[in-house]
Amino acid sequence: MPAEAPRPTWVSARPVTGGYYVGIGLANKNRPDAQEAAKKNALNDLASEISVTVEGNSLLYTLDRRTTFDESFTSTIKTSSVELLEGFELVDTYENEAEYWTYYRLSKSEHARIKAERKANAIGIAIDLRSRAKASLAAGDLKGAFDQDLRALIAMKAYWGENDIVELNGEQVPLVNALYGDLQLLSSGVTFSILPERCVLDYSNGFKREVVIKARYTGGSALVQLPVVIAYPGSNGKVTELKNTDTDGNLRTTVQHVANDQNKAPEIVVRLNMDELIHTETDQALAKALGASLTQPEQRAAIDRVMPKVYMRAQETNLGEPVGDAGAASAIRQELTSNGFRFVDREADCDMLLDLTSATRQGGESNGFFIAYLDLTYSIRDRRTKDVIHEGGQQGVKGVQLNFEKAGLEAYKKAIADIKKELVPGIMNAFN
Repeated sequence: MPAEAPRPTWVSARPVTGGYYVGIGLANKNRPDAQEAAKKNALNDLASEISVTVEGNSLLYTLDRRTTFDESFTSTIKTSSVELLEGFELVDTYENEAEYWTYYRLSKSEHARIKAERKANAIGIAIDLRSRAKASLAAGDLKGAFDQDLRALIAMKAYWGENDIVELNGEQVPLVNALYGDLQLLSSGVTFSILPERCVLDYSNGFKREVVIKARYTGGSALVQLPVVIAYPGSNGKVTELKNTDTDGNLRTTVQHVANDQNKAPEIVVRLNMDELIHTETDQALAKALGASLTQPEQRAAIDRVMPKVYMRAQETNLGEPVGDAGAASAIRQELTSNGFRFVDREADCDMLLDLTSATRQGGESNGFFIAYLDLTYSIRDRRTKDVIHEGGQQGVKGVQLNFEKAGLEAYKKAIADIKKELVPGIMNAFN
C-alpha cells in the first residue's frame, strides 16, 4: 500500500497572503461528490473574506436600523455571493483515505477590477431604468414607474451598503438612496378618495350601493391601471376585490352583502395593491420586503346600514285565548329591533308590513302528559308594492306539558327559537 502523502502546511495553518483572498475547503470522501463539495466549501470560505463594510447612511444601514429585513437576509447582501466570484484560481489540493482538501485564492486587485466593472454596469442599468420610471410617471403610469425604479434598485443590490455618488440631472446624489427615495415618493404620493364619503345602505337601494374610487398622484394627476385592493366585512366573511383603475384613474364597485356587526361599525378600506406593483420576474422575496418598508396608502369610508321601518299586525292565540307576550310577536319584534329594524305605530309610516298569525290546538293525552300543536305563519311585504319580501312559519309544532295550556306555550317556545334563527337572514337574503 503506497505511503500517504504528507499534509501540506496550508491544511494545518491558514496561509497569510497580503495580495490574495484565501479559501480552504474540506469534504469527506464517503460522499460521491467530494471534490465538488470541497470546491464549494473553499469558495464559500473565500467569499467570507470579502465582507463588505456597511457605510453609515447607506440604504442597508438604514434598513438594518429599521429592522426591515431579518439578519439572514442582510448578511447575504453584506457578503459577496459565491455565484459572483470571478478570477479565482486553484492553488493546491490534498487528499487522504478519508478527506479531500482544496485551496483557492483570488487576487485582491483582480477582484477590485471586476467589482468596479460590475458596479459601473449596474449603475448604467439603474440610471437608465430610473429615467424610464420618470417618463412612466409623467404619463400617469405609476405601476410602470414603480416596476422600473424597483428593478433599478435591485440591480444595485450588491452595493446597498455603499454610498456611491453619481450625477443625476446635474446633481451629485447617492444613487441607491435616491432610488429607494423614488419608491417611497411613488407609494406615499398616491391618494384615494371614495364617493360617497359615507356609503348608506338602506331599504330604498336594496342594501347595495355603487361607490366610485378615484386614484390620484401628488398634484392631482390621474393614475391609470393602478392595482387597488377593496375590502369590507361581508355577511359570509371578509369581501376582498382586486381591481385596476381605468383611463381616468377611477374604478367602480358595488358594496353589498355587508355583515351586521353590532359591536363594530363596518367600513370600506381601499389601499394600494403593493403585490401587483411587483413584476413576476422580479426577485419576489426581496421586492416584497422592500414594499413592506414603504408607506402603504389607504383610504376608509364608513358603511351605514339603515334598516327598514316595520309595522306588525299579529293575531295569536293559545287554545282560542289571546296569548299576549308569550306568543311569537314579542320575540320577533325583539329579534328585528336588535338587528337595527325600527318598529312604527302607523302603517302609513312603514317600509315593510309584517303579518303574523298563530294558533295552538289540542292534541292527545298520555300518561298524565298533555300534547298541543302550534301552527304559525308570517309574511313580510313591501307596503307600497305589496310584493312579498319574505315569508315563513311552522306547522304542527309539538308541545308537551302537564296541561293543554302549558303544552301550547311550550310549542310557542320551540317555534320561536327556530323563527329567530331564520327571520333576519331570510329578509336580508331577499335583497341580496
